[in-house]
Amino acid sequence: MAFLNLRHTLLFSVGLLAAAHSFSAMADVTDFEALDDPSTAKKPFDGKAQLGYTGHSGNTDSKTLNAGAYATWFRKDHSYSIWANANSASSDDETTAERYQLGGRTRYNLTNRNYLFGQLRWTSDRFAGYHSRTVLAGGYGRQILVGPPHSLSVEAGPGIRHDDLTSGGSDTRLIAYGALNYAYHISDTANLTQRIGLQYAGNNTTTDSESALNVSINKDFTLRLAYAIEHNSNPPADTTHKTDSTTTVSLIYGF
Repeated sequence: MAFLNLRHTLLFSVGLLAAAHSFSAMADVTDFEALDDPSTAKKPFDGKAQLGYTGHSGNTDSKTLNAGAYATWFRKDHSYSIWANANSASSDDETTAERYQLGGRTRYNLTNRNYLFGQLRWTSDRFAGYHSRTVLAGGYGRQILVGPPHSLSVEAGPGIRHDDLTSGGSDTRLIAYGALNYAYHISDTANLTQRIGLQYAGNNTTTDSESALNVSINKDFTLRLAYAIEHNSNPPADTTHKTDSTTTVSLIYGF
């Protein structure tokens, strides 16, 4: 299963890269969960809001909605961010997916290549078996590539995770956290991002991946196509699948 998930992610990333070369285009769009590098900031504040909707009617009535926003403040060696997103889907007036997330993060550059980070994330996903999941993590990061055109960072550190389960009860665990963030600046108006995150908690390991293509329409609006996978090695007993995948097409407004 893990091999298939990785294979699908890599194939999708290659497909996005090939498709991106067919676009001309203007502004960088940062992944909501990637740590912003203050050394590359061009302004003291960056904010964006995104919205995507798909509706179908006829023999089957269905709709999907995704929305998100983030704001980042930059100092000389620091960046501070807050973000939020929501995804929902329904078919024939029955909800089939529903997830809400809130988070904050900070990064402090020790040098132009090394940094410290901290982040807090809250997730509610009843279809994955969680009323809420709260993760606090921090540690050391290394900026391997400083773009453009390529930007690559890796980070790792300890953390703690608290789960409130839909089936009742709760669970708190120490975790080992790791992540990889990659961005390819294709042109002045298009970039490709890839994020892979890992939360290791003994017999329960969560892996998530997001591949995204961002193409600027003009100085204010950007089109974003993203594909995300989350795999839980040992999900709650009332969960049907270990792996969830989400495809979103969104319009982003920068402010």
